[in-house]
Amino acid sequence: MAEISEEPPNPIPPQPQHTHQPSESTIRKAKPGLKRLTLTLSVLVSFIFAFPFLYKSVEIHRAPLPFREIDSLSSQIGSSNNHPSLSFPCHFQAIFVNFNNSNAETLESLIFDELTKLTSNTTSQCSTLSVKLVNSGPIWSLIGAVDFGNGDESVDEALAGVLGGEKVYSVVVVKGKSEEVKGVVGKYRHGWVVGRVSEVEAAERVAEMFVKVFVNGGKEEGFIHGEFMPVGADGRIVLSFNLLNSNPHDWVYDWDFQAIDDTLLAPIIKALGPVANISVESQVLYHTPKSSFSFWDDKRKGYIFSTKDLPFFVNSNEWHLDTSIAAGGRSKILQFVVYIPSAKECPLLLQLPNGEISKTNGFISPMWGGVIVWNPQGCLKDSESQHPIRQTISRQDLQKVFEVFMGQFRQLFGLKSDSHYFGSSGTYSLLASEKGFSEWELDFLARRHTCFNLHSCATTLGSLSRLVQSLPRMIIMDEIGKQVKYSLEAANLAQRNASLGLYDASAVSSRQARSLAEDAFFHPSIMSVSYYSFEHCFAVYSH
Repeated sequence: MAEISEEPPNPIPPQPQHTHQPSESTIRKAKPGLKRLTLTLSVLVSFIFAFPFLYKSVEIHRAPLPFREIDSLSSQIGSSNNHPSLSFPCHFQAIFVNFNNSNAETLESLIFDELTKLTSNTTSQCSTLSVKLVNSGPIWSLIGAVDFGNGDESVDEALAGVLGGEKVYSVVVVKGKSEEVKGVVGKYRHGWVVGRVSEVEAAERVAEMFVKVFVNGGKEEGFIHGEFMPVGADGRIVLSFNLLNSNPHDWVYDWDFQAIDDTLLAPIIKALGPVANISVESQVLYHTPKSSFSFWDDKRKGYIFSTKDLPFFVNSNEWHLDTSIAAGGRSKILQFVVYIPSAKECPLLLQLPNGEISKTNGFISPMWGGVIVWNPQGCLKDSESQHPIRQTISRQDLQKVFEVFMGQFRQLFGLKSDSHYFGSSGTYSLLASEKGFSEWELDFLARRHTCFNLHSCATTLGSLSRLVQSLPRMIIMDEIGKQVKYSLEAANLAQRNASLGLYDASAVSSRQARSLAEDAFFHPSIMSVSYYSFEHCFAVYSH
């Protein structure tokens, strides 16, 4: 087939390009004048003067924190609460009556050996020990005139009149003719041992009373962990006393709490003032059944609940105990409950693991409080009426209840609730104080809380320091800087007071140091940044 060729289309003729040639009238022939220079300089000067204000408007305010002082405090206090590097001087004196004065050096050597043996095996609160042996002089003469067979309370008061002037722990050893050796720890800062004892046995008893009782508070260890300290982060304790009527259709009981508060609780609160700021409140609740079950025992003629039922005894759904205004704060609330059972389970008795019935009919829950089951006299239902007559617990019964509460309160603070200490060298009777705590026990609590508070303060400030340095865009208010400064000052003051042997003053200062450190760390401005950081905002808005 023949191919048909077509002629190409006519090409488009090129268009002539026109270039714009400026005219001579539009060309500037002179250099820029003063007007433009003035305008440029004014803009530049305005920017220079406005730059500080612009920088200030976007600047992040960070109050200066003493990071070096915080690190120094952490290194001084130590990283472990069980081995604090605090210096508590403890002064002892041993007074021997009816011993041979020529053996004074031997007795002193034996006492130092026993002290070294005891302090090397256990953690001691006292890093500085000084022992003085007294076998002559006016004090020795006055003690020699004391009748140690006159009764423990009388002997305790007589020794207090002789030894109570100085803050020194004293042990009097009287060598007698009786084979029975008697050891007593008074309610002040002294104790005594009476009986036929040899020099070696006397040294062992003296050293054990010094270290195990006066220094460590009758405990094997001198310190306890922080989670078992019943004091709030702000140094406050709220004692909440609750009277629970399980079934008010059976009986309704009330109590004269104000009288107990004035006579029994006021001395305790005053004695524990250096350790914690304590406040008291009370309430009466109705329709508060327990959560656990009980069974009837014909032999004991009562309803029995065992120690295995204790975790289920407290009915958190029906017992509305947390009504305190401090419940939402950082104060520690200790609940003390008097539970009155209904007529269907009265009398209600607590059975111990050994099968015996508890004498106190109560129990404690660490860091929560204590419960006492109080059975009405005779357990007889007052009336079939739906509105029984309101009765008041007698003063005698109420005093017995609060004596049990006092023992529970001591246990919550880590002290013994019984009146005996069983040591390796013998048994010692512990005299009770009307304040609830003896003088040597208050010294022990002050030393222990000082160590814990300073350790907590150093840990909290160290965490705050690391947090601030890790977030350079975090705003640090001036209030936080002041709180950190005052916390460090209080901590340093507590250390100085501890080195001088001022136990109460060191406890107060350490409590302030811990409270201020907690206030700084949990400041609202810091918490908002910690839980809603800049990186979180950037991630949200970038998506």
